Amino acid sequence: MHIKDKIKEFNESENFWVGIVRDFLTVIFVVAIFATISHIVFGLWAPMVAVESGSMIPNIQIGDIIFVESIDRTNITTYEKGKGSGYTSFGDYGDVILYKPYGREGVTPIIHRARYYVETGEPMWPGGLAAPYPGYITKGDNLKTNPSYDQQGSISFNQPVKKEWVIGVARFYRVPLLGYVSLIPRKILGV
Repeated sequence: MHIKDKIKEFNESENFWVGIVRDFLTVIFVVAIFATISHIVFGLWAPMVAVESGSMIPNIQIGDIIFVESIDRTNITTYEKGKGSGYTSFGDYGDVILYKPYGREGVTPIIHRARYYVETGEPMWPGGLAAPYPGYITKGDNLKTNPSYDQQGSISFNQPVKKEWVIGVARFYRVPLLGYVSLIPRKILGV
């Protein structure tokens, strides 16, 4: 029996276990294709994040899926520069970035707007402390939950976001509610 005949027999089989294996291989194939296309387009194998908090309301909601382009493939436009040029993303000036708090691995990344960039010694906010090193000053768009910059609170206390902490820049539009597919099991399982 030739290989073509074996493939045809496999594809046309009505055996339950063969069907399970066939479905499993199909899922693996689709995921591999999606991951490859994502890596080509966005520079990341997994270019989507589910938004877990309301810190970006009204522009990004809890449960939204956001596509992220790798920082290696793009530049960050801060709120300050966006306001000057008229560039907006997600309902306000400048880019929304995804970053690792304090550069730590294995923690939930933060998705907030890059407000402006400071150099070493510059105040991190008006009348604020001097920046210990260059980096981005960030803030969520929700004025109720985020009245101050991340660097004034517990998210990135007195630490500008270093360029190497930035994972990527939020792109395109948000996909409403789809993130709950990921968030609900994590809440139930306490992950």
